[in-house]
Amino acid sequence: MIKIGYHASHEQFKPSTLLKNVQLAEQAGFNASLSSDHFAPWSLDQGESGFAWSWLGSAMQATSLSFGIVNAPGQRYHPAIIAQAAATLSEMFPERLWVAMGSGQHINEHITGDHWPVKADRNARLKECVDIIRALWAGETVTHHGLIKIEEAKLYTRPAVAPNIIGAAITPETAKWVGSWADGLITVSKPPKELKKMVDAFREGGGEGKPMYLKVQLSYADTEQKALQQAHEQWRSNIFPSAVLSDLRTAKQLEQSAMFVREEDMKEHVRISAEPNQHLEWLQQDLELGFTQLMLHNVNLEQERFIEVFGDKVVPQLVS
Repeated sequence: MIKIGYHASHEQFKPSTLLKNVQLAEQAGFNASLSSDHFAPWSLDQGESGFAWSWLGSAMQATSLSFGIVNAPGQRYHPAIIAQAAATLSEMFPERLWVAMGSGQHINEHITGDHWPVKADRNARLKECVDIIRALWAGETVTHHGLIKIEEAKLYTRPAVAPNIIGAAITPETAKWVGSWADGLITVSKPPKELKKMVDAFREGGGEGKPMYLKVQLSYADTEQKALQQAHEQWRSNIFPSAVLSDLRTAKQLEQSAMFVREEDMKEHVRISAEPNQHLEWLQQDLELGFTQLMLHNVNLEQERFIEVFGDKVVPQLVS
């Protein structure tokens, strides 16, 4: 089943606003949602960052949507806590939650005061966390002393069906690696040739036959210029390569790095159009590549208009 989701961007909106938005999205025909999980926004212009795990309980109670959350266990979160949080939600709302796991960004993780490891060590830490979480969901008592330390941990409340763990990747190298251990792939929108590289790498690494999810970064507004301008205002800090987004420490640093990003530069990173049919064409190309869940993130602030128009003109064409 094709799922078209609404992305709940905690960096841009208060949790109360996002709760209303996911309810509107369900009423408009969206059948899924994806939640970010940050301690800080990507820029001071965004200016929010609610605690996603608290919000998920309310959002799953208020709707019947399936939900995903992008999470980085290992530093800000001990994996036992994530295992318990996801298990509790999955017990209350069976088979409606999946968790995407990645190696994280310094902007969120530096708050612990711990050393920020190099990418290879972050990947190794992530894989330890995934193994621990799966063992806890299986009912095992877990003791492990490695990059992660855990002693005699056991989850007493577990769902009948554990959530899928989806590997988060934004480079082909990482996509190939997560293919070997994840239940599926999530990545972000790119031009078709670049996305095909991600798909091929994931499948080559062991992901053949596993589900693939796509977070689609777009900007829709009444006019092309408005869509471009608002994308630049809200999302110019998010267009940098993985190494930059992962290693800068604060929203202020990212904002300063984006000082010289021009409006026209956004077109390479965000799908910008005032025409619903153009967005529909782009999304159909994503489905042709093998993605089965498309999580639509309208990066500007006009969420209600986006939900209304896409619910009328785009979503029905994709899920029919």
